Amino acid sequence: MPTVTPQALTRTVQDFLSEAAGAVVLENGAVAFDLAQSKYSISGEYNRCLLHLWSAERNAVRRVLDAEVKNGTLRLAVQRLGQARPSKLEICRERDRRSPTARRAARAAYEQKLRRTLERRFPEFKVVRLTTGVDLEKSFGPVYTRGLMRQGRSAFALLGVNAQETQSSIDAALTFGILWLDVCRQAQAANVLVEGLNMFLPAGTSALARERMANLNRDAAKWSLFELDERHDALMEIDCADRGNVATRLVHATDDDAARERFKESIARLQEILPNCEVAVLSAGEIVFRWRGLEFARARLGGVPGSFRSTEEIVFGVGAEERVLDTCNESEFAELANCLRDTRHPYGPRQHPLWRLRPERWLESLVVGDVSVVDGRLEPSCRYSQVPAFSASDRAMIDVLTTTHAGRLAVVELKADEDIHLPLQGLDYWSRVEWHHARGEFPRFGFFEDRELSTEKPLLFLVAPALHVHPATDKLLRYFSPEIEWEFVGIDERWREGVRVVFRKRPEPKHSLNAALTA
Repeated sequence: MPTVTPQALTRTVQDFLSEAAGAVVLENGAVAFDLAQSKYSISGEYNRCLLHLWSAERNAVRRVLDAEVKNGTLRLAVQRLGQARPSKLEICRERDRRSPTARRAARAAYEQKLRRTLERRFPEFKVVRLTTGVDLEKSFGPVYTRGLMRQGRSAFALLGVNAQETQSSIDAALTFGILWLDVCRQAQAANVLVEGLNMFLPAGTSALARERMANLNRDAAKWSLFELDERHDALMEIDCADRGNVATRLVHATDDDAARERFKESIARLQEILPNCEVAVLSAGEIVFRWRGLEFARARLGGVPGSFRSTEEIVFGVGAEERVLDTCNESEFAELANCLRDTRHPYGPRQHPLWRLRPERWLESLVVGDVSVVDGRLEPSCRYSQVPAFSASDRAMIDVLTTTHAGRLAVVELKADEDIHLPLQGLDYWSRVEWHHARGEFPRFGFFEDRELSTEKPLLFLVAPALHVHPATDKLLRYFSPEIEWEFVGIDERWREGVRVVFRKRPEPKHSLNAALTA
């Protein structure tokens, strides 16, 4: 094994992990840590590269002996403390670790199973075609089985996904189902009427898709959702017509003033090191420090060993990396702060990892600073960022929740890069906000306590750079329920220098939409 310095190993591991926020760590072929919920620290001191990983369930320290990046995976030769024999550790950016051959086999088997299920459940329909073929021009990959069910001059588009795919692929299925419906309608316009979409998801995975489907336009298409239990060949239809049936909950808003007073010493210490850094309250016992949206430190209350007292500590690092700030690493923290200041600014080095990281959070920091740049109706002094949006098993964060000057709630969803899922992610957050608003829960949970909220349904603003809007966005928005008042806001590509709106798009009048869908 060639000799590699601990410092070089440390840089290799840090560079890989800095851009692998959702990676999984495998040891002996099994997932040991999910970095979306875990933390890590890397130390190159004492002529050793040590990787420390921990989560709520377990804790591990490994000495890194060698490192290799191959096909999106960081392969490490590591040594357990106290053991002489090296072992292997793999850190994978991709959560689906199956080989391409295994994925193809699973999708082919599912295609046949779905065909048999359709023929048994819908004997009056003929399954015209099923495919998992790639069509990048129309944004279709091999994950989803797509097809058409036909009975005379009537037909339904269909889309299914097998149980071996990742939950994120399952949650994204409705986006591609809508696009497939649109493709089928265009292709079959002269032959049949494609009435709607039948979507088939694995058993127990449809909660998010059901909530999204409940907010689609029922005059534009018939929407049906099924769960397929592949093991028992059982098919169950899911009711997605009830918009009020949303499994969501609010977290009580934190008293920002009290939290800032509690952590005033930590705030003063960090702002002395990096003046004008952003301070955000996460909870009564934790605050976060960001520089142009990028989190680099936290202050929190921790227990004092052997007592019931709590003490204040500062941890620092980018992404899942985390180290407790002490006298031994103060110089490293100062170096990180200086690097952030020197690189993460509008005219900084574009290839530097710290400049590229978390662009949406950078954009969010600018919008939160003055939300009226999105729309003049929005109240700059009345906004919340990163509001937890719990729903079923999904936990996400609403980028910005605010109100108009007249007290009407508004959800602002931001994307800094092209993203096909922007419309339906915005729809998620709108539906959860609307659900809680209809029940008068926001003031009861400490949000907008000093404002009288309008009884109108919330507004939805979707914001993205004008040249980074996915081509499918228009098609997806056309199928939103007409009750959702949305606005797409295209901003100048140079938004880091200041957010400037270059175009706006709103829903077409209802009669125009119906004419377009039946044309």
